[in-house]
Amino acid sequence: MDRHESKDDTARVELTPAAADLLRLLRDKHGPLMFHQSGGCCDGSAPMCYPDGEFRTGDSDVRLASLPVEGVPEPIPFWMSKSQYEAWSHTRLIVDVVPGRGSGFSLEAPEGVRFLIRSRLVGAWPPPHSGELR
Repeated sequence: MDRHESKDDTARVELTPAAADLLRLLRDKHGPLMFHQSGGCCDGSAPMCYPDGEFRTGDSDVRLASLPVEGVPEPIPFWMSKSQYEAWSHTRLIVDVVPGRGSGFSLEAPEGVRFLIRSRLVGAWPPPHSGELR
């Protein structure tokens, strides 16, 4: 385990089918990918998708997951600032896609959509519908 990785065994991050589809498209265009979720305002509170390694992570970040996506040869790391993680540590993050432009820095912006985080409490009932999330 990486020194920055969350030690919680619970799946902290999931993808909707729409997010997985978009990630396959972005991977084909840009190569290996990564996510970073900061604690900033506006688009800073949305997950940002970058070519892997383009956003520098460090001691102030936690890798919550390495997301497997069918059709993508390598898992996609999902990073979050430690301060943001402390606020969200009791939740499961669900990466989804919605119409509209997000930040110009995230790779999906030219596609006319943006990534969005939905969340639910870890252990919350009812669980998501079977097949709804990957």
